[in-house]
Amino acid sequence: MTRPLVLACGALVSELRAVLDANGLTDDIEVRYLPANLHNRPDRIVPALIELLTETDPSGDRPVLIGYADCGTGGQLDALLEARPNLRRLPGNHCYEFFAGTPLFEELAEAEVGTFYLTDFLAKHFDALVWQGLRLDRHPELLQAYFGNYTRLVLLSQTERADVVQAARDAAERLGLRFEHHHVGLTQFHDAVSVRIGKVA
Repeated sequence: MTRPLVLACGALVSELRAVLDANGLTDDIEVRYLPANLHNRPDRIVPALIELLTETDPSGDRPVLIGYADCGTGGQLDALLEARPNLRRLPGNHCYEFFAGTPLFEELAEAEVGTFYLTDFLAKHFDALVWQGLRLDRHPELLQAYFGNYTRLVLLSQTERADVVQAARDAAERLGLRFEHHHVGLTQFHDAVSVRIGKVA
């Protein structure tokens, strides 16, 4: 019998492994990851998923969990899901929402529209994915263009590691934003993944 499949964002490796391990599913589900830097090019997420699906699910009938929310695809991911009913995805518009849970995320978003969010992964890899990814290392004059309308940086942390919090605090300082930290843990993510894996497993 073909194992269910998870195709996930590379920014979720640690968290997804923790959830699968907690559910005793590490050996029962195949997991493949796409590059985390697709965060910066969401228009490439669906084409990359289609390419990977062609390799891992050529018949189109294997149970598959897509380890993404909409993630800036502008509905393209949902269109793919409509065309292939064997696929499921994580809830919400982006990883910040499925980590925090919709109520908290909506509260944060409504309180201050100009908010830039980081997860543990994005805080740890801020230089590669944000500073260098947006070419701010070579073109610091772009900082105002990218972040001029932001007022705060919010870390939605999965762990309580001091180095992660400090990395996020440093990122806020470099961007000229007020820093705020909300420890959200893995409960919301665990529930979202577990429910959807139950539908594909």
